[in-house]
Amino acid sequence: MVSLPPSLQKQVSVMSMNLSAKLDELQRGDRQLETTVALCEIRTQLQELTKSVESCQSEVSEVKRDMVAIKHELDTVQQVKEEIEELREYVDRLEEHSHRRKLRLLEQGLTLFLSYAILAAVLGMLQFGYNTGVINAPEVNIENFMKDVYKDRYGEDISDDYVKRLYSVAVSIFAIGGMLGGFSGGIIANRFGRKGGLLLNNVLGIVGGCLMGFTKMAHSYEMLFFGRFIIGVNCGLNTSLVPMYISEIAPLNLRGGLGTVNQLAVTVGLLVSQVLGIEQILGTDEGWPVLLLLAICPAILQLLLLPVCPESPRYLLITKQWEEEARKALRRLRASNQVEEDIEEMRAEERAQQAESRISMTELICSPTLRAPLIIGVVMQLSQQLSGINAVFYYSTNLYTSSGLTEESAKFATIGIGSIMVVMTLVSIPLMDRTGRRTLHLYGLGGMFIFSIFITISFLIKEFFGYVQEMIDWMSYLSVVSTLFFVVFFAVGPGSIPWMITAELFSQGPRPAAMSIAVLVNWIANFVVGIGFPSMKTSLENYTFLPFSAFLAIFWIFTYKQVPETKNKTFEEILALFRHGNDREEELATNSSKETVLSDATTANHTHATDKP
Repeated sequence: MVSLPPSLQKQVSVMSMNLSAKLDELQRGDRQLETTVALCEIRTQLQELTKSVESCQSEVSEVKRDMVAIKHELDTVQQVKEEIEELREYVDRLEEHSHRRKLRLLEQGLTLFLSYAILAAVLGMLQFGYNTGVINAPEVNIENFMKDVYKDRYGEDISDDYVKRLYSVAVSIFAIGGMLGGFSGGIIANRFGRKGGLLLNNVLGIVGGCLMGFTKMAHSYEMLFFGRFIIGVNCGLNTSLVPMYISEIAPLNLRGGLGTVNQLAVTVGLLVSQVLGIEQILGTDEGWPVLLLLAICPAILQLLLLPVCPESPRYLLITKQWEEEARKALRRLRASNQVEEDIEEMRAEERAQQAESRISMTELICSPTLRAPLIIGVVMQLSQQLSGINAVFYYSTNLYTSSGLTEESAKFATIGIGSIMVVMTLVSIPLMDRTGRRTLHLYGLGGMFIFSIFITISFLIKEFFGYVQEMIDWMSYLSVVSTLFFVVFFAVGPGSIPWMITAELFSQGPRPAAMSIAVLVNWIANFVVGIGFPSMKTSLENYTFLPFSAFLAIFWIFTYKQVPETKNKTFEEILALFRHGNDREEELATNSSKETVLSDATTANHTHATDKP
C-alpha cells in the first residue's frame, strides 16, 4: 500500500472533522439549519475530496513511471557491466596471446641468410667510417698539395692559416653533404624502399670516390671539396637507411646486437682508413689520392651483394601492403615457413600507428605522442657527436703531436684508437641484449666524462712541467692512454646506441621522418665539431676538452632521467611507453569526469526516489 501524501492526509482529516460536525449539528438541531444547505456543503466537501484523491492517483502514477525508468537504468547498467567483463576477458586473452607471440619471437635465431643481408647492408656504414677517418692521416700531404696548387695558380705561397682553413673545409664539407643525405633519408626510404635506397645511393659513393681520387690528377683542390661533399651525401643516406633496414629485418631478441653491427662496420672502416693512411702504405704525396679513391670499394661491393637480399618485410607489409611479398622475405630471412608471429607483430604495429601511417616531419614534430621519443632520439644523436669523439677522429694525429709524440708515433697511436674501437664494439655486441641500451649508454657517457678530464689534466701538466723532459714523455703517454680509454667508453655506448635506438623508438609510420630528423641533427653536430674544433683548440688550448666534459655530464643526466630501456621490447610496446605517459593525464581527467557524472546521477536518483511517496 502506498501512503497518502501528508498534505492530502491533513485535508481529508479536516474534511472528516467538518462532516462530523455538520452531522452532529443536524442530529442535535441546535442551530435550526436547513437540511438542503447542509447537504450542499457536504457535497462540496466531497467534490474537493474527490479532486484530492485524483491528484494523489496522478502522483502515484508518476512514481510508478519513475520506478520503471530506474529499473530500466539498472538493467542497462547490468548489461554494461556484463559487456565490460566480456571485454576484460577478451583483453586478458589478447595479452596472453601477445605474451606467447613475444616468447616465440624471442626464440628466433641468427640465420645464414640474415647474416648475409646484414653484412651487405652494413657496407654502407663501413663507407661512413672509412670516409670519416681517411682525411686524418694524410693531413700534411693534402696541405702540401693545396700549397702547390695555390702557388701554380697565383705565383705566390699560401699562408699557413689559409691552408689550414682550406683543409678544415675539406674535413667539414663532408658533414654538410651528410646533413643533406641524412635529411633526405626518410624520403628515399619511403619512395624506393630501404634496400632500393641503399642500391641507388651507391652511385653517389662511386662518383664521390672518383672525384676525390682524381683530385691530384686534375690539380684542383676544389674537386676534392666536391668529392668530399658527394661522398658526404652518400654517407648521410647510409646513416639513415642502414640502421632502418637492419632494425626492420632483425629478430626481436637480436635487434640490439645486430644494431651494434652498424657501429662495428663504422669502426672497421675507421681502422682500415687509418692503417692504409700510414706513411709505409698510402700516407705519401703519391699515395693519398689512391687512399681517397678506395672509397668506391664499399659501394661497388654493396652493389654486388645487396641485390640478392630481400626488401624490408616491414616496408613491404605496412607501407606497401604487399603481405605475400613480406611473407616471402621473412621466410628467407628466418629460414623457416613459420613466420606468422612476425606478421602478427607487424600488424599490431600497424594498428597502433593506423592514424599516423603516413606522417610527415611537420606532423611528427607536432604530435604530442611522438614528441618525447623524438626529443630522446635527437639528444641521443647529440650525445654521440658533442661528446668530443669526432675531435679525436678528425684531429687525433694533430692532438698527439701537440702533446709531444713524433708524427710517426702519433699515426700509430691513431691506429691504436681504431683497433680499440673495433675490439670494444665486438665486446658490446653481446652486452647490448643482456645489459640493455640505457645502461650501456650511461656507462659509456660516464667513462668518457672521466677520461675527458684526464686528457685536460695531461695537457695542463705538460704545460706546467714542460721544461722537464721526463715529465713530457710521461704526459705524452698519459694523453695517449686517456684518449684510448675515452674511445673505449665511446665504443661501449654512445658509438652504436644512438643509431639503433632512434630506429627502435618509432614504429613504421613515423620511423623514416624521425630518422631523417635525428640523422640531420647528428650531421649538423658533426659539422660544428669538425669546423669548430681547430679554432676551439687555438682559443682554449689546454682546456679544449672541457666543453665536451660539460656536454657529457648533461647527456648523462638526461639519459638517466628520460631515456627508457628498449631491450626485448616490440615496437608496439615501445610506442605504448610514450603513449601511456602522454595519455595518463587525459585518462585521469576523463575518469574523474565520468565518476563525477555517475556520482551526480546516483545522488539525483536517490533523492528523487526518497521524495516520492
